[in-house]
Formats: sequence, structure tokens, C-alpha cells
Amino acid sequence: MKYIDFQNIMSADRINRYFQSTGNNSRKAMTLYRANLKLSQELFTIISCFEVALRNAIDRHYTALHGNNWLRDSASPGGMFNTRNCGKTPYIIATAMRKLTVYSHPGLIAQMEFGFWRYTFARHQFYAGGQGLLTVFPSKPVSTLTHSYNNQYFFDELERINGMRNRLAHHEPVCFRNGFAIKDTSYSRRIYNLLIRLFQWMDINEAALLYGLDHVVDICDKIDSI
Repeated sequence: MKYIDFQNIMSADRINRYFQSTGNNSRKAMTLYRANLKLSQELFTIISCFEVALRNAIDRHYTALHGNNWLRDSASPGGMFNTRNCGKTPYIIATAMRKLTVYSHPGLIAQMEFGFWRYTFARHQFYAGGQGLLTVFPSKPVSTLTHSYNNQYFFDELERINGMRNRLAHHEPVCFRNGFAIKDTSYSRRIYNLLIRLFQWMDINEAALLYGLDHVVDICDKIDSI
């Protein structure tokens, strides 16, 4: 495809950063745009796998403690999340319940977005749930005086993943230095490394899980070389 046609389809405003970052080389700009799409696809796939693994681990933990319908029950009167301190959590669960034609616990679990699972590590939700949720990361490092691997640590790390997830969902590029027309894959590499680390702390063989799906490092290397 000619660059002018590519630009007309994608819009000059969107493609201009790719053009500038490749020294005003139209061929390289199109190559970079496509490489960014490939990187976005792979990162979203890995994040999706991580999200499912995380929510299933949390579900197993709370099912063992609070029963097979723990999520529904947690938002009911007297439920563990039905407190003023837990903010909108009961409302979010109730809203998801209303979307179900027929209630089932797996169906309700599937309705909850990544942000909900992140907030199970927030201070009030974490304490309301019994303070045992860190067991979903059985191989996490032991906390020290300088590094605390507590619920706040995981709350913050999951926010970083959620931020990347939102960028991908809104088709924002992930191959530039933030705010500049400069190629930079460091942000994507950091999030990727975080995902791999959390998989490992969950005792998940991420290489086997992501076999054939994970080429993030190779794509980042390609982007750096364009």
C-alpha cells in the first residue's frame, strides 16, 4: 500500500508520530505501525491469560473460605464486602448480577473486570476478605525491611498492568516514549517482565501456558531495530 493511502485510512494525526520517529521514512513508518499492532496483540493476549489465571486463583481462595457463592454473598447484607469501607464493591457486584439472565457463580465471576480483581488487594477489601489473599502468590519473595511484598505492593503492580490493558483497549501505541515521537519499548518490556514475574510467583509455568503466543521480546527487538 502506498503511504498516502495508508495515511488517509489511519489519519495523518495518528500516523505522524510513526513517521517522525523513523526519520520521516514512510516505509519504516508503516513497518513500525504494523509492528506496534503485533506487539499490542501479544501483550493483550498475555494480559488476558494473566487476568483469567488471577481471577481463578482468587476464586479458589475465597470459595474455600466462604463457599461456592462467595462473590454473590459478599455483596449481600452482612457480606464481607458490604461495608462502607469497601466503597463501590457491593454495587459493582450487584450491577454484574443484574446482567445475568440466569445466575451462576462462574457466570458472575466472568462478569467482573480486571479492576475488580485488583481491588481485592486494596486495604479494606483485603482485610474484609480475611487478609489471606497473598497465598495466591505462593512463590512471592519474603518481605524485608526495604521491600514489602504485601497487599499494597500487589495492588500497585496490578494497577500498572491495568494501565497497559487500558492503553491496548483504546488502541494507544505502546512503542513510544511517553509523550514523544521517539521509539522506546521499555514500557512494554517492563509490563511484560512484570506479567512473567507474577505468573512465576503464582507457580504457573508461563512458558508452557504461553507457548506459541509469546513473541514480545522478539517484536520489541524488531521495533528497536527499525
